[in-house]
Amino acid sequence: MTAELVRGQNHPLPETRLEIRVSAGTPVVALATTGDEQGTVPGTAGVAHPGAPVLPGIEVSRQAAADHRLAVDLDAVPETVHRVDVLLALPGGGHGPARFGAVAAPFVAVTGLDGGELASYTLTGLDAESAVIALELYRRQGAWKVRAVGQGYAGGLAELLADQGLAQARELAGAVEEAVARGLARSVAAPPPRAADGERSRQTTASAPGTGPGDPTAAPGTAPAAPAPGYAGRTTGTPAPPAAQPPRPGTGPAPTPPSPSQADAAPPTPAPPAAPTAPTGPTAPTAPTAPTTGGPIDYSHPRRQTTAPPPPVPAAPPAEPGQPTRPVAGDATGWSMEERLYNQVWGMFEDLARTTAAYRSAVDFADARRDKELDQALSDPRSRIGGQADAVRQAARARHEELVDRARAALDRDLAQLTAESEVVEPALPPAYAGWDNPVWHGYRVPMEIPMAVRLGDLHLPEEPGLRIPLLVRLPLERGLWIDSGRSGLSGETAADAEQSRRLAMETAVALTARLLAVYPPGEFGVHVVDAAGSAAGPLAPLVRSGVLAAPPAAGAAGVADVLDRLTRRVDLVQMAVRAGAPDSLPPDLDTAEQLLIVHDFPHGFDDRAVTQLRYLADEGPAVGVHLMLVADREDAAAYGPLLDPLWRSLMRLTPVPDDHLADPWVGHAWTYEPPLVPPGSRVVEQVLARVAAARRDWGR
Repeated sequence: MTAELVRGQNHPLPETRLEIRVSAGTPVVALATTGDEQGTVPGTAGVAHPGAPVLPGIEVSRQAAADHRLAVDLDAVPETVHRVDVLLALPGGGHGPARFGAVAAPFVAVTGLDGGELASYTLTGLDAESAVIALELYRRQGAWKVRAVGQGYAGGLAELLADQGLAQARELAGAVEEAVARGLARSVAAPPPRAADGERSRQTTASAPGTGPGDPTAAPGTAPAAPAPGYAGRTTGTPAPPAAQPPRPGTGPAPTPPSPSQADAAPPTPAPPAAPTAPTGPTAPTAPTAPTTGGPIDYSHPRRQTTAPPPPVPAAPPAEPGQPTRPVAGDATGWSMEERLYNQVWGMFEDLARTTAAYRSAVDFADARRDKELDQALSDPRSRIGGQADAVRQAARARHEELVDRARAALDRDLAQLTAESEVVEPALPPAYAGWDNPVWHGYRVPMEIPMAVRLGDLHLPEEPGLRIPLLVRLPLERGLWIDSGRSGLSGETAADAEQSRRLAMETAVALTARLLAVYPPGEFGVHVVDAAGSAAGPLAPLVRSGVLAAPPAAGAAGVADVLDRLTRRVDLVQMAVRAGAPDSLPPDLDTAEQLLIVHDFPHGFDDRAVTQLRYLADEGPAVGVHLMLVADREDAAAYGPLLDPLWRSLMRLTPVPDDHLADPWVGHAWTYEPPLVPPGSRVVEQVLARVAAARRDWGR
């Protein structure tokens, strides 16, 4: 297991080729210094930073980011190097928080090349510091070790480097800030284009070369402008250039405000769709085409197919002249309708994120321009009063309103197109992707294979709360779920007592569990429940009455220990069998189906051993088919302190009420999550669970 270090603790490193992963709640700068036996850095040549990211055996990130991966090869560092320090610093220049005490505690982990964690350290206790020595890799008697340092400096990076004996500390700190500023200027480009087999063809808005986000014709080192407000309509013929890979809630840079010349120009109009091309059969001969310049050469045989062609995409109905193409369900690439719908939903998420980012960027620019014009008008004492000043103010406000109105008009156009697409896609979703109010559940049949993904709720933005994008998560689950039973942070929330909050959280957990049971084949998904206090009998009634649970809910400390022991044993046995290459050697009484453990009202009924086992299941369980769903209020477990920080971090937080806690660093949005609750008075969950239980009996599972 991973060695979780505390400040000052060391741990031997069994490997010399390492990766150091940094996770922080805000963009930070990652550096590395190399020193002698006393820890003295010989000069600027011994510091790896964004401006000079590569040293012998060491490579750091080239810009500030919330997550870093530093490559270290200790066999490649010079013999004179005995210490390698990993430094973290907050970027200056008003690009974020000024002290570590205002952000979440940074987390660093040392991993091997296979991704397995060797040691980790959470930097707690920081306050006014803006730079910190996180880890120290040091050589002792020919072997390398890692030490958790956590030494912070309120004077920033310059003070830290000076403390390491660097005479040019202040100059080097300034060079790092300049490199970070250049990196931020380059970070506004859109994410890289998605692969051709995973993209869905969309028509992009017309823009001049070199002005769009991620435009390959832009000059190197220049900051591309924000994407123009406009919905990228789907083409019906020749596909448009690949769109960016749709993000998951939670990586990437955000767009920047448009330049004044772009904001003053008329809004771009969508390019007309290309003429449809005639379809060809799988074996239709391909006429040779004239070579073109500027693109890659295709050396494949024109008549040879190495893979089966995907099923044809449904044809869109003809649109009115001058109107966008009417949306259809499944209008995305994929080898099945399920995969097409999955790609289409994530494409809608991408489109909504882009057009909202463009609108917010345009509004921010309009606000900044108005403020600048007003400041210029008031800077001259001769024109502060009188008719001239009033005219300047009125003109500035009029230009501001014009820019905002144009941006809102473009946003409304895109939202109307996305809403029309959502109205077509939502009724066509299969049960795994559909909401509980979808009629598809009335004709539900137990599936014979596991779907690609499952719907865990809906996402929306404040610009259009009625447009909800399904939150689809791939199966099998790669991380556990945490249903937060504490109060959410939304403004205007009605105060609910603790008992009502716990009940809502447990009802959400039951609805998610019923959905997971419904999308798996019979007997391929088992559910265990830990309810130490026995206070969740009401919300658990649908699961208990239908008989889909592997055993009755465990109560008391003894029940908690029994369930955790059985699941921990299963994880250990499967891991040993997989590592030994002998999966057939598992005991015959071991259930090889996917397992879900629901823990209600954590940490009630848990001792230190049970907490350790729970953390082990959260870390190691998903890889071998054991998943965790924790229904808890983090404040109730505050007595454990930072001991449980890795547990909360490993779980995906969901809320029983709408809450804007899902961050999207790709464009900087905070998405509001809504749980997949059952409509009031509906018995769809009971009916679905009854069919699942009947299918299990029929199949002897």
